[in-house]
Amino acid sequence: MSDPNHGEPVEPSTSPDAATNVDDVVGRANEGLAEAEAASRDAVAPQEPAHHDLSYIEAAGPEPDATAETTSDSAATTVAPAVSETVVADDRTAVITPSEPTPPAAETERVEPVVAPAPAPQPIFVQAPEAPRPRGNRGAAGLIGLLATVVFGLLYLGAALGLGAASGDVTVATLGSQALDAVTSWWFWVPVVVFFLAFWLLGAIINRGRWGRWVIFGLLVGAAAYGGHLLGQLFEAPFWSLTPSQGAELIEGQVLAPLAIVAFILGREITIWFGAWVASRGARVTELNIEAQREYERTLEAGPQLHRM
Repeated sequence: MSDPNHGEPVEPSTSPDAATNVDDVVGRANEGLAEAEAASRDAVAPQEPAHHDLSYIEAAGPEPDATAETTSDSAATTVAPAVSETVVADDRTAVITPSEPTPPAAETERVEPVVAPAPAPQPIFVQAPEAPRPRGNRGAAGLIGLLATVVFGLLYLGAALGLGAASGDVTVATLGSQALDAVTSWWFWVPVVVFFLAFWLLGAIINRGRWGRWVIFGLLVGAAAYGGHLLGQLFEAPFWSLTPSQGAELIEGQVLAPLAIVAFILGREITIWFGAWVASRGARVTELNIEAQREYERTLEAGPQLHRM
């Protein structure tokens, strides 16, 4: 087909309908750009909205006196460096260009978790076990000494009543009254108290010692009981009403008295036999002390132990 214009340039249509269509398209483009900016502001941290100055550049048709003819699709168009959207309608081109380039959304900085440095190992202080205290045997010697004293008192009273019966001073009828008088007199209680003190003192000295020491040093307890008998006779006199010569005569008469000798023998023998009981318990206490010391040494060798609940 032949061109009805015979190769002559075609002027772009500048009808009012075409201009209206271009304005509608540009308006819709502006609305789309506003919506895009609002979505960008919602997605990124709040920041001052960027104001855009939209420039509209229309491709003008050639003026009648223009020397160079241009076609509608090759119209000269000035475009800003950052073009957001280009709308083409009919023979006009609208370029929407923001006056200021929209800064890109700031990338969210990745915050590295701050890891606290591992604390330096703290020293653990442990309390060293206390060394075991050696157990003593003095308390047991005192308690056993009380029993030995009761036995000594009963035997000493029996010996006194027996000697009185042998001399005719004590009869069956007067046995009860004589016994009652004896337990309320100085001559009976002084040697008994002296025996207990001597026995307990010896037990405190020997402590966990062997029985052989009780056998040897039992003589001292017997001697104390003997001296207690003499002292009891002085209290019974009483000595504060005696002259020195009378006191000396009294002591001389009791030095070899049968009851004084009985007191010495009872004091020594009872000390030996009850001392065997004290020594036996002392041996058990010694074994317990040795075992406790061994356990203490094993604990020290093992070192501190961490017990977790």
